[in-house]
Amino acid sequence: MLYIVATPIGNLEDITLRAIRILKEVDFVLAEDTRKTGFLLSHLGAKKQLVSFFEHSEIKKIPWVVEELKKGKNVALVSDAGTPTLSDPGYKLVRECRHEKIPISVIPGPSSIVAALSVSSIPHDKFIFLGYLPRKHNERVRLFGKIKGLEAAIVFFESPFRILSALRDIKEITGNVKIAIARELTKKFEEVLELNIDEAISHFEKTKPRGEFVVVLDGKEMCEAA
Repeated sequence: MLYIVATPIGNLEDITLRAIRILKEVDFVLAEDTRKTGFLLSHLGAKKQLVSFFEHSEIKKIPWVVEELKKGKNVALVSDAGTPTLSDPGYKLVRECRHEKIPISVIPGPSSIVAALSVSSIPHDKFIFLGYLPRKHNERVRLFGKIKGLEAAIVFFESPFRILSALRDIKEITGNVKIAIARELTKKFEEVLELNIDEAISHFEKTKPRGEFVVVLDGKEMCEAA
C-alpha cells in the first residue's frame, strides 16, 4: 500500500492520530526533505528509514518504489509540509501506482490552501488553485488575463522575493480588487491580511516580505472589473 500522508504546515500538533500510526507502521517514508521529515518523525517517536524523494529525483526513483510496493512493502509519501502532490512531488508516483494497480490510501490532514481559504472572508464556495505563479512578468499577465472572468476565488503560492512584482502584475489585469494574504499559518507569527491590492503593495513596500505566502484573490470583484 502507498499512503499519501498529510503532515503539519507549521504547528507540529496539527497531525492526525491515523497519520502518526501509519508513519510508525510503514516500512519506509518517501520524503521531499529528509531533514525536515526526520525532525517530525523524531518528534513523533517514529524511527523509520527515510528515502529522499524530491522533484528532481522522483522520476528516477519511481521504478524502485513501485517494485518495493509490489514486494508487499507499505510506503508513506510525505512532503515538507501539508498534503503531498499539491505543488509538491508525488503525482507521477500515484499515476504509476494506479497503472500498476497498486493500492493507494490517503491520510488527509493539513493543507495551507484550505487553511488560507478558511480564514478569509473572500467568497470561496468555488476556488481555483494556481500553485506557484510563473516567474516572468509576461507569463503572469497572460495567466491572469485568461482567468479574469471566472467567478471563483483565485488561490496561489508566492515567495517573499516575488510577492511585490506579482501583486503589481496582477493589478495591471484585475484592477484594485480585494485580496487576502496569509503567511506563517499555524506558527507563532501567523498573519492574515485582508486589503485591496494597492494597500498590499504599499504594505510590502514599507515592510520587508518574510515567509512563504498563500494569496487569495476575490474572483467576484475580478468579474465585475472585467
